[in-house]
Amino acid sequence: MTGALIVLIVIAVFVLFLVVKGLVIVKQAETMVIERLGKYHKTLKSGINVIIPVIDKPREIEWRYVQQLPDGNTYIQHKRVSRIDLREMVYDFPRQNVITKDNVVTEINALLYFQITDPMRVVYEIANLPNAIEKLTQTTLRNVIGELDLDETLSSRDKINSKLRLILDEATDKWGVKVNRVELQDINPPKDIRAAMEKQMRAERDRRAVILQAEGEKKSKILEAEGDQQSKINRAEGDKQSRILVAEGEAQARLRVAQADAQVIKLITDAVKESNGDPVSYLVAMRYIDTLKEMVSGQDNKVVYLPVEATGILGALGGIKEMLEDTKKGPGRRI
Repeated sequence: MTGALIVLIVIAVFVLFLVVKGLVIVKQAETMVIERLGKYHKTLKSGINVIIPVIDKPREIEWRYVQQLPDGNTYIQHKRVSRIDLREMVYDFPRQNVITKDNVVTEINALLYFQITDPMRVVYEIANLPNAIEKLTQTTLRNVIGELDLDETLSSRDKINSKLRLILDEATDKWGVKVNRVELQDINPPKDIRAAMEKQMRAERDRRAVILQAEGEKKSKILEAEGDQQSKINRAEGDKQSRILVAEGEAQARLRVAQADAQVIKLITDAVKESNGDPVSYLVAMRYIDTLKEMVSGQDNKVVYLPVEATGILGALGGIKEMLEDTKKGPGRRI
């Protein structure tokens, strides 16, 4: 009985061992590659999976872990693991020196974001995936930067990132890896180059300031000239309108005077005609009288010479006087 009990206990322990080893729990976003007798068998999914102990074994791969130390430095550790993480991961590569097209040695630090899409190819297509990705990124970065000048390198980060991502994604596709993004953190040229660039930037800023000041003065002078021109135009337009109004006023005044003179002449003509006189002689005589007034005015103690024709007109004044007197007496008193 004692021997049989021991055998049963051994069998129970062995069965329990098989059950424990045969049940594999895989976490979410993780997987395991199982080999049966050294050959690929299957890839485990998240949850509870059943394998045959001893016959089925998980395949281990080389993996890289980066730890942040309390002093601010980073510690890189390499381990062999059997569980493959399917989440997107980031690799912060150490700084490296690259040479630009114009032979400037520049220090660059890059970040790589990638994700495993096919665990089986990660295990069987590449021996050390983290190391392979790091070396591939470094060599690709040297090739891309080597085609650009320093100025282009500093101003074309997006272009460099896109080109690196395309090259790395194409190269790592056979490894079962998808490169989602590549970012250049720092681009540090040598100190003397940075000093020269700072001087160039200051000179460029000074040049832009001078140009802006000159453009401002130019615009100010243009606006001032336009203001003077518009002011002169407005003054000329005001003078024009003023002269037009004065001319219109004088024309209206002359028209009124002419209309009044016409009415006076008409009245005189009608009156002279009623007295059977000559209106023309009367009007000529009155014009001579006005002219004589203008000639005599302001001529104190001076001799005024009259033309010979004026004596005839003056002689006719007596007849005009008699004609006016007869007009006052009325038609019944005329002889």
